[in-house]
Amino acid sequence: MNVRPISGTSVDARGRRGRKGLLTLVSGMLVLAVTACGGGASDEGPGKSGGKGSDTARNKQSQAVVAITPKDGAKSVETSGALEVGVSKGKLTQVVVKDTKGTEIPGELSGDGTSWTPSRHLAASTKYTVHVVAKDSEGIEAAEDSSFTTLTPQNTFVGHFTPEDGSTVGVGMPFSLRFTRGITEPKAVEKAIEIKTEPAVEVAGHWFGNDRLDFRPEHYWKAGTKVTVKLDLDGVEGRPGVYGKQSRTVSFTIGRNQVSVVDAEKHTMKVMREGKVIKTIPITAGAPSTATWNGQMVVSEKLKVTRMNGATVGFTDSDGKGEYDIKDVPHAMRLTTSGTFLHGNYWSGGAFGSYNASHGCIGLRDVRGGYDGGTPAAWFFNRSMIGDVVVVKNSRDRTVAPDNGFNGWNMPWDEWKA
Repeated sequence: MNVRPISGTSVDARGRRGRKGLLTLVSGMLVLAVTACGGGASDEGPGKSGGKGSDTARNKQSQAVVAITPKDGAKSVETSGALEVGVSKGKLTQVVVKDTKGTEIPGELSGDGTSWTPSRHLAASTKYTVHVVAKDSEGIEAAEDSSFTTLTPQNTFVGHFTPEDGSTVGVGMPFSLRFTRGITEPKAVEKAIEIKTEPAVEVAGHWFGNDRLDFRPEHYWKAGTKVTVKLDLDGVEGRPGVYGKQSRTVSFTIGRNQVSVVDAEKHTMKVMREGKVIKTIPITAGAPSTATWNGQMVVSEKLKVTRMNGATVGFTDSDGKGEYDIKDVPHAMRLTTSGTFLHGNYWSGGAFGSYNASHGCIGLRDVRGGYDGGTPAAWFFNRSMIGDVVVVKNSRDRTVAPDNGFNGWNMPWDEWKA
C-alpha cells in the first residue's frame, strides 16, 4: 500500500501564522502596560500638566495652629473672661462668634494678630458658635469651628428704671436705675449700659451706694432731646454668683424747658419757660424751725389728691402721733424722697406771699378737694410734668442731698463723674 506523506509546506505555514498571532498579542500587552504605568497623561484632562509639585502646593498643611477656649461642646461657661481665641505660628484673619439668633459678639484683636477676646460679656443660658480662620507665614489658611453654652445663673438681679419707656419728661429728669441686689462690680454693670442722645451730649453715670445708678448730662437736658438707653445686663456678674437678666431698650423724650424758682424770703415762685418768666405765684415755705431745703429739686411724682401724715416723716407729738394728718392734700408734687412736696394748701389762710408756715413743703393756695382749676396750685399742677425742676433759694436750711430724690444736679459735674 502506498502511503502519501503529509506535506511539509502545509505544516510550516501553520507554524508561521501561529507565531505572528502570538507576537501581535504580546505587543498589545506591552503597549497597554506602558500606557498604564508611564504617567504620560494627567487625570485633570488634556493640556493640564501633572508635573512635579502641583499636588504638593495644593495639599500642604498650614503651620498656623488655632486654639479656642472653652473647648468644643463645653457647658456652664462663665459669661465673662472665659472666651479666648489664639493662634501660634500665624495670625488670625477672621473670628466670628454668634448666638443662636445670629447676633455677633464684637471683639478685639491683639496688635500682633495672635489673639482675640470679646469686648463685652456673654448672655447667660445661651449657646454660641465660634468660627476662626488664621494664616501662616506662607499665606496658607487654617480654620477651626467650635460651640459652647454659657451658665444658667441661680441668683439674678434687675434694675428698676425711671422714667418709663416712651414717656416725655422735664429737663431735670435723670435716667435712674435701682437694683434689686447690691452691686459689688459697678464697672461691669455700668459698661453694660449704653446711652445715646439726639442731639448728642455727654452723659455720665454716678452711683449712690451700691444699688442706685443715675445718669445725667452736665447741665439740664435740652428741650426736645431724644434719649435711648440700651440695658445689656443679661449675663453681667454684678456681685459674686449674681447675674443680671435684663436685655432691653428704653427711650424717652425731653419736653419743654420749665424751671421754677422759689424765693423763701420773698415768698414767691417764678415759673419760667425756656428761661422766661411766665407767672409769679405767692407761696408759703417751711417755717423757721422746719425750713425747706435749698437747691435744685426734680418733680418725681404727681398726685391729684394724697394724704400727708407727719408721723411718716418724723414730725410727731408727745403721744407719738403725727403733728398733722391731712387726708386730702390737693395737687401734690413730690420733690424729695424724704417727703418734701410742692402742693396745694387750703388751710394756711393768709400765709401765701406773706410768711413761711409749713413743715418744709412749698404751699400754693388751693381749695379743699382741688376742684377749682383756677387756683394757683391747680394752674401750676396742670402745667407741670415729671422731671420739671424747682429751685429753692434763700431758705434757712442747707442744700438738699443729691440722692434725696432725683436731685443730683446739686453735685458738681467733676464730682459726679468721679
